Amino acid sequence: MRSTLMLLIGGGAFLSLILIFIYNSLVSKRNMVRSAFSSIDVNLRKRHDLIPNLVETVKGYATHEKETFTRLIEARRQIDSGSLSESDRLRVEERIGPAMHRLMAVAEDYPDLRSSGHFMNLQRTLTEVEEQISAARRAYNAAVFEINNAVESFPSNLVANAFGFQRHDFFEAGADARSSVNVRMDQ
Repeated sequence: MRSTLMLLIGGGAFLSLILIFIYNSLVSKRNMVRSAFSSIDVNLRKRHDLIPNLVETVKGYATHEKETFTRLIEARRQIDSGSLSESDRLRVEERIGPAMHRLMAVAEDYPDLRSSGHFMNLQRTLTEVEEQISAARRAYNAAVFEINNAVESFPSNLVANAFGFQRHDFFEAGADARSSVNVRMDQ
């Protein structure tokens, strides 16, 4: 009787330790996703701060690109509103990239603009920020991969379901981001 009781207590303690380990692992993975998303957010803020400067600089040269300017500013407003969920925000961010590339492609057709020191500095800064965003997206997707595996794998899925841990969406390029930039100068 005494050995059975000790065995039950030992087994319960062992299961409790496993539960604690799995829970802490899930918390760590969730925090990695949050941290990675925060890194993306910081770099996206840098890009958002560049958008008005780029738009104003290019606007004087390319008045026929009003649609591109409008799309960029509208997407920036949506994100700045703070009312978007994490997934919705990622989708809006996906639309900004191609519009920024289109804006830069338009600038290529204006030698005066390309030779402007202000524009060149903005372009260089944008390139650096885009590289940082790309690295942050890779880190975010790696963190999402880890937590999604943990949330779906046995036995951690039991703990995840019991404590409300959920899958996260990957930061994927939308159809617009996958297509090439098409600049039309005939308008």
